[in-house]
Amino acid sequence: MKKILFIVLLLTTAVFAKVNVAATYPYLGEIVKRVGGDHVRVTVLASPKYDPHFVVPKPSLLGKLSRADMLVINGAGLEIGWLPPLIKSANNGKINPGSRGFTDASQVIDLINKPTAVSRAYGDIHPQGNPHFNTDPHNIVPIAMLVAHKLEKIDPAHASDYESRLQHFIDHWNTFVQSFDAKMKPCRGMKVVQYHQLYNYFLARYGIVSMGTIEPLPGISPSSKHTLKLIGMMRREDIKTILQDPYHEKKTARFIADKTGAHIVVLPHDVGAVPGTDTLEKFYLSYAERLCR
Repeated sequence: MKKILFIVLLLTTAVFAKVNVAATYPYLGEIVKRVGGDHVRVTVLASPKYDPHFVVPKPSLLGKLSRADMLVINGAGLEIGWLPPLIKSANNGKINPGSRGFTDASQVIDLINKPTAVSRAYGDIHPQGNPHFNTDPHNIVPIAMLVAHKLEKIDPAHASDYESRLQHFIDHWNTFVQSFDAKMKPCRGMKVVQYHQLYNYFLARYGIVSMGTIEPLPGISPSSKHTLKLIGMMRREDIKTILQDPYHEKKTARFIADKTGAHIVVLPHDVGAVPGTDTLEKFYLSYAERLCR
């Protein structure tokens, strides 16, 4: 009798146990929650308040990774500066690269801006391509499909639930994106300057032209020479919009705006990066509201 009760207890525990998912960035955590529902417990490793390239590898993150059944990363080199040592130190075979629980979102994205040559002379470039694909809302569905597929393999007992939640999310997201695309139409053809090549996927999707960056090269602080050259180009091209992310310094953008009459538009790089963007929908709507007004 005790043996039977023990087996029942084990089976009950297995059915009701949640899948511990660690996501490197907030937008990924939101996708996992939408697809996983009550079957997952999600921990986000990086704060949206800081540069996603440079996350402080705090000891507290080790505990979160060591307990994870699944790890979802952005990929394309965005986490290369901080995540690999943490994965190694966590010593958790479930989430090692190549394992069943390791999920790289970039694998389902058609990456752009792939460099023809890799050298420090070109700045802090990403050999695989631009990793900031989350700025395009059309990239959310393939990531959600990948997450659902992984969850079904890790937790087959709830596979039908994951599939059902995925389909519901896809239907909802397609409706949302259709509405969002309509909101972005007035911005088509706009010329902008951005601080970092952060919004390239978004700009390409909606026909907005990036004419230059405040950084002379990716990851390189703006110089006086480059700034003056940029000001001259903006005057000639009559560019009146500067896209500024929340985490880079803002003094240079303000100086350029003062010299050109341009206005600065702060766009979040992730869910929760600025007030009022704590959901996927609000994150993207802030782009239309701030840029296409």
